[in-house]
Amino acid sequence: MKIILLGAPGVGKGTQAAFLSKKAGLPQISTGDIFRYNLKNETPLGKLAKGYMDKGLLVPDEVTINIVQDRLMQEDCKYGFILDGFPRTLSQSESLDKVLNEMGSALDCAINFDVADQVIMNRLAGRRVCPNCGKTFHIVYEPPREQGICDTCRIPLTQREDDREETVIKRLHSYHEQTEPLIEHYQRRNLLVNVDAAKPIDAVSAEIEMIIDKIRLSNKEKYSIHKPFDLTAG
Repeated sequence: MKIILLGAPGVGKGTQAAFLSKKAGLPQISTGDIFRYNLKNETPLGKLAKGYMDKGLLVPDEVTINIVQDRLMQEDCKYGFILDGFPRTLSQSESLDKVLNEMGSALDCAINFDVADQVIMNRLAGRRVCPNCGKTFHIVYEPPREQGICDTCRIPLTQREDDREETVIKRLHSYHEQTEPLIEHYQRRNLLVNVDAAKPIDAVSAEIEMIIDKIRLSNKEKYSIHKPFDLTAG
């Protein structure tokens, strides 16, 4: 099964992608991860991307989609994948469609994580992280035992630059301008499914499981129905 996850930063795509990956036995793919892999291993595509990054330039869509295509053609994607945070623009979605078409494949669904901006702001702006062990806390939802101090390392917590209010505002503006149009794009193609991502993590996971199981059951010939949530067939 081929799935993409849509939504603004801070809606929980990464958490739910990991859940889906474990339940469905499908690889979780994010552009950040595959960029880091290509850069670290100095692949031809990684070197090409690094050339732009070293100059302070954005990596062109053509290079990005080639890196994604290379990842989707690997053996572990044979039965499907979960794309986390890609595509980000209409242009990238069109390129992805072309790549999948060349592979004789197509998307099964686009899950949109729907959360109000203020909820996202509260989630991100309240996050704190331990600079030593990396454990994440939240000043409201998951506070440390002692204010501002890591429970384990007993050192002051820090706030990531991406979580600062002014940065979150910029990230949300970029999302609404560049990525939000994908919601209507996939809705027109009858691929979009909305999820209320303001709910607790377990509730969102349960909702996603129901959505995927419904898709599987509606495609009995493509996906085996002998086992609940068995998405690797087809």
